[in-house]
Amino acid sequence: MRELKVIGLSADGKRVICQDANGTDKFAIDADDRLRAAARGDLSRLGQIQIEMESSLRPREIQARIRAGATVQQVATAAGVDVSRIERFAHPVLLERQRAAEMASAAHPVRNDGPAVSTLADTVAGAMFARGGDPDAIEWDAWKVEDGRWTVQLQWRAGRSDNKAHFRYTPGAHGGTVAALDDSARELIDPTFTRSLRPVAVVAPLPEPEPELFAERPAPLPEPEQEPEVVAQEHTETQQAPAPRRGRRSKPTVPTWEDVLLGVRSSGQN
Repeated sequence: MRELKVIGLSADGKRVICQDANGTDKFAIDADDRLRAAARGDLSRLGQIQIEMESSLRPREIQARIRAGATVQQVATAAGVDVSRIERFAHPVLLERQRAAEMASAAHPVRNDGPAVSTLADTVAGAMFARGGDPDAIEWDAWKVEDGRWTVQLQWRAGRSDNKAHFRYTPGAHGGTVAALDDSARELIDPTFTRSLRPVAVVAPLPEPEPELFAERPAPLPEPEQEPEVVAQEHTETQQAPAPRRGRRSKPTVPTWEDVLLGVRSSGQN
């Protein structure tokens, strides 16, 4: 690195003229805010100027977004710079948000009958114990909305679901008050609160059928009875009938010896 020394200003006063140690080469440097901050040793101002030149967001805009609830990563993405360049301006605002969440935890939740005696932190802890949850697992956060008031968010995990509850924090005497902004917040501070059932759509009645659809129809004619098969029955009876018994034949009368001599017939006639 070559060392330079300042020898003067340009004719228009917008540049600083420098010269190397040998006196052979001269250099001109713009007399801008960065050079002035570097000459004073103001590193904070020098970094701020560098962000203003590289980023599309000014430091005041960066802090405004952080105060409104944006994360450092979100602002860095919007500004098109590295996260490390945003953290310097985001740090004091993040501390401000953390302080607002702590103050809201000491405020008194507002119910239908007025502010509760217990604080929001104690009320939420009791509700979590009743559900078998861990109050220490709740993440507290706060940010300022456009009207200048603080919104407090409680986030916790139950099973596989992520739950969030939001309150409106109003500073005041004895710690101030917090009002529920959604059903999850109301369930935490009001034991008698129940979610309204989802309305069920009314089923439209079916159109009545036209009268001709119910016109009487003639009764169907009875089917003719089948006559028994007489031939088959007679044939069966014929097969089953027993055969008639034959009569005995009379044996011929054998004439005696006397009949043969006298010429008498076997019938006994002369």
